[in-house]
Amino acid sequence: MRRMIPMLPKLNTLLTAVLLCVSILSCRTAKPVKTSHRSTTNTADVKVYLSQYRGKADRRAASIIENAESFLGTPYKFGGTAPGGFDCSGLVCTAFKEEGVLLPRRSADQGKEGKPVDVRDIRPGDLLFFSTGKIAGVVTHVGLVSEIGADGDIIFIHSSTSKGVIKSSLNEKYWVNAFLFARRI
Repeated sequence: MRRMIPMLPKLNTLLTAVLLCVSILSCRTAKPVKTSHRSTTNTADVKVYLSQYRGKADRRAASIIENAESFLGTPYKFGGTAPGGFDCSGLVCTAFKEEGVLLPRRSADQGKEGKPVDVRDIRPGDLLFFSTGKIAGVVTHVGLVSEIGADGDIIFIHSSTSKGVIKSSLNEKYWVNAFLFARRI
């Protein structure tokens, strides 16, 4: 036992270093992603959404989507929660906060909020969670569903490390492989 006590500071330092690395990589994408962009917020899309999904919560979802879309083109910034730069969870936090909904700051914690949604029942305003890190099955990325195409294509807005705030399709091979689950707040 006496020999182990001098090793405790080394173990603490090693553990701290590992945790720091994991947190730094928590919102990074492992490789560049081909994306489908829309350069401006289309208020007609929001109106179509409102006509399809009636109710107080759905109007709130449309506003949250509009908030997130107002940041399209904003650069990626690790830990960013402001128009100067966002990481994935910072974008989601900010879009929801502008509608009075407070979410945890980290994507892994956001993945515990709300209720689970089957992929066949995903609708605009839902959150998609991904595992883009080296440890499979661990939430490291989040996106906000902005629209469902006529063909069922799920489009989501998120902050990518390489291109900042953009829209992507869940049908893209990278995102299909990284997808874990969806939740409705």
